[in-house]
Amino acid sequence: MHPKRCTAIVLAAGSGSRMKSDVAKQYMLLHGKPLIWYALHAVEQSSVIDDCVLVTGAEDISYVKEEIIMRYGFRKIAAVAAGGMERYDSVWNALRVIADGGLREPNADGYVFIHDGARPFLTEEILQRSYEAVQESRACVVGMPVKDTVKIADEEEYAKQTPDRRIVWQVQTPQVFETRLITDAYARLMQKKEETDSGEIAITDDAMVVENFTGHKVKLVRGSYQNIKITTPEDLVIAEALLRDGGEAVL
Repeated sequence: MHPKRCTAIVLAAGSGSRMKSDVAKQYMLLHGKPLIWYALHAVEQSSVIDDCVLVTGAEDISYVKEEIIMRYGFRKIAAVAAGGMERYDSVWNALRVIADGGLREPNADGYVFIHDGARPFLTEEILQRSYEAVQESRACVVGMPVKDTVKIADEEEYAKQTPDRRIVWQVQTPQVFETRLITDAYARLMQKKEETDSGEIAITDDAMVVENFTGHKVKLVRGSYQNIKITTPEDLVIAEALLRDGGEAVL
């Protein structure tokens, strides 16, 4: 058993509007199981993760408890938290569950693994690599070097800049941090949100919160090109094909 507790936060509070479906994407069937099942199964089977906070829409909590947790026998899910308006609100709600003693055992000085429930190809190898990295760096995110050339556009959508492809990464999840570091960073973010008139802050991932509000450097860890996020109907087709081919993400 590892010395410090590792808690997964699995985010499944999105509406899935880009899927053009009445069913929220996290409950759409992929190979006969709800999309969210795959990430939760990886967490359940992992030797790295001790427990889990699942974040879903407030209106879906009872459904999730019955149709996901009880039906599939997930034992590591210690709490179900309601999601917020933005992704960072959902993460903050889960972090408060951890901070307020909502787990079976406290995790004040362990690690938190924040993962998108819409990424079904999470593997034990990815979890192990990120666990090793966070012990050294206190903060790390999974990703892969980009395959395509990336262009930075100006306001009129003309190419303005072409960064060196060798130093550009596409970021994935899990994003993994010391519990105290990520909780402190999010507390500062939420304080700034209260002080901002509009209440809106342009934050797209957890690494940005740590970078912007603590100045701590975030280590990049190799994930997998198969660790895709299901966002559009085309992604679902790709995921079905990957599962038909064996379902294991390979580097």
